[in-house]
Amino acid sequence: MNAAKRPNRWFRNLSAKVASIPMILTALVVFVGGTAWTVFYSFTGSRLLPKVKFVGFDQYERLWSTRRWMISIENLAVYGICSLILTMVLGFTLAALLDRKIRFENTFRTIFLYPFALSFVVTGLAWQWILNPDFGLQGVVRRWGWEGFNFDPLNNPDLVIYGLLIAGMWQGTGLVMVIMLAGLRGIDEDIWKATRVDGIGLVKTYVQVIVPMMRPVFVTALVIISSGIIKLYDLVVAQTNGGPGISSEVPAKYVIDYMFKAQNLGQGFAASTMMLVSVIIILVPWAYLEFGGKKHG
Repeated sequence: MNAAKRPNRWFRNLSAKVASIPMILTALVVFVGGTAWTVFYSFTGSRLLPKVKFVGFDQYERLWSTRRWMISIENLAVYGICSLILTMVLGFTLAALLDRKIRFENTFRTIFLYPFALSFVVTGLAWQWILNPDFGLQGVVRRWGWEGFNFDPLNNPDLVIYGLLIAGMWQGTGLVMVIMLAGLRGIDEDIWKATRVDGIGLVKTYVQVIVPMMRPVFVTALVIISSGIIKLYDLVVAQTNGGPGISSEVPAKYVIDYMFKAQNLGQGFAASTMMLVSVIIILVPWAYLEFGGKKHG
């Protein structure tokens, strides 16, 4: 085609660009505007309603001197690290087993994925019953004759976060498994044949060949899991409501409680701003490595 007759690049795919305008406006007004509004009022002494009364960094100083916030950060770190590692390992292992074309694959896939269809509230209540010391897992095992069996993490301040972790992994592992399975099914069969011809063992093939080829799949799963970890709230409220005491508090619950129960908007905004900062600290290095490296490579 003659270059002189080519449409201006601004008018290429015009219908798609027009259709995306509502989403762009929503992102700018709701997300960017809402974020800027939240950060602005985090420097004020707003209580029940937003009020422009600047207090500098007082809300942040109070936040980081509060024991409840520090416990929330510690719980989120433990839950996040364990959840990321265990969910990725279990999800990939299940996907690798299903990829061996076993019988009843569809049945197993449905069973593993079914928990993801449930809300965190239902998951939290279900695991609250399962881990109940009287009629849950501990009670059942004791009725079988093992009277000394103890497994009551939800009533133990040192173990309660692991009780939440079990429920979270039960719900999220199936989704990671499906994502990994889709990635494994995208691997060219000739690569498997080549590794068999070269005499490379199965485990070594996964570690040195398959996993590096599935890097984009791992990144996708990592982003999905990380977003769920940062937003952790429903599961905690349904399963422990932050207890025993404040031993299972998380940052999102701190924000909600201060904004709507304690009627301290300034403190809630300061906490939510710190959650945003933590996300940025994680995303910026990842985005630079993911996109900046390719640009300059």
